[in-house]
Amino acid sequence: MVTSTQTPASSPIRVGIVGIGNWARHGHVRVLKLLPQYELTGIYSQRKEAATQAAKELGFKFVADSLDELVNHPDIDLVIVLTTAPQHEEGIRAAIAAGKHVYSEWPLTTSTATSRSLIEAANARGLRHVVGLQRRLAPHNRYLRDLLAQGFVGKLRSVRIHVSMNYFQALRHNALRWTIPEENFSSVVAIYAGHFLDMLFEATGWPLDVSALSISQFPKVTIKETGEVFDSTAPDQLVMVGHLANDAVVSVHIEGGKRNGSGVQIDITGDEGDLRITNTSAFGDVGDDYQIEGAHGDNLPLEPMLVPSSYDVLPESDLPSAVLELAELYAAYAADVANGTKTAPTFDDAVRMHELLDAVEQSTKTGQRVSLG
Repeated sequence: MVTSTQTPASSPIRVGIVGIGNWARHGHVRVLKLLPQYELTGIYSQRKEAATQAAKELGFKFVADSLDELVNHPDIDLVIVLTTAPQHEEGIRAAIAAGKHVYSEWPLTTSTATSRSLIEAANARGLRHVVGLQRRLAPHNRYLRDLLAQGFVGKLRSVRIHVSMNYFQALRHNALRWTIPEENFSSVVAIYAGHFLDMLFEATGWPLDVSALSISQFPKVTIKETGEVFDSTAPDQLVMVGHLANDAVVSVHIEGGKRNGSGVQIDITGDEGDLRITNTSAFGDVGDDYQIEGAHGDNLPLEPMLVPSSYDVLPESDLPSAVLELAELYAAYAADVANGTKTAPTFDDAVRMHELLDAVEQSTKTGQRVSLG
């Protein structure tokens, strides 16, 4: 069971952050400062100067000299692992060994087997684990899930999603260097298919089987700042079809490096109506909010459907929409800790996504349809 001292549910959750890159600063820290359920306590980075500067600017109480010092500090309740995917396992295992609850960004690790082993280790200690698949908890997606459950479209017939982004081209900034090697499991497909398919399938239900093609169209990637050129086999295109329950079908297209007109488009068809969900950005800035349109009936125009205010549980802020999605996850986790519930996505959800992407890889290699458990 848990060996560390945990704060009462009414006290702020004291967090220790591992890694302080762009998304840690742009997303996690701003969210944790927004939510009164959390306290920025400790920070560790292999780049000591970056951790020291972040602590000074952002208000962390201490800078740890090592990962072990951070996870074993008695004032840390939740360890938040924000390094790159190949480094996640080290931080997670250290947190578990110290008896601390642990959050990790998606991708959880670089392999399904490793991710499963982390679940076993955390469960053996009675620890909570949460993974950064935050988009499933965004207000628009919770509203979509409820609309489908309430029968707005009737019996589900088809689901189509297209997600694209301008970045992840053949020319990349140095900050994305780690996305180039396929073994890092940090490609457009690994990251964006993971986030957006988890979001979608939590609303529509998960595929029973898939047929897929996942390929790399950028075999040479150049680092913009240095001119270095690397070979790459990491996929930047995913096309997938499959069956959902009750004979419904799903089609998916994920693509990086799209020059113009990128964003998110989702169409959902039932035997009594239709829904369309769109966003001009796959990684939303201020104002890049999802728009839902729908029609219940036959041959009717799609009408805007505003997300009811009851789905908004966050304090007022001017944070970008992608950051607010992350805030929804942290709010859900804090409520889980206070109420003994499990609404925030866990490592089990990460493994389910791992298994889906394993099926994509298997189908790509064999040309065969792959059944899912």
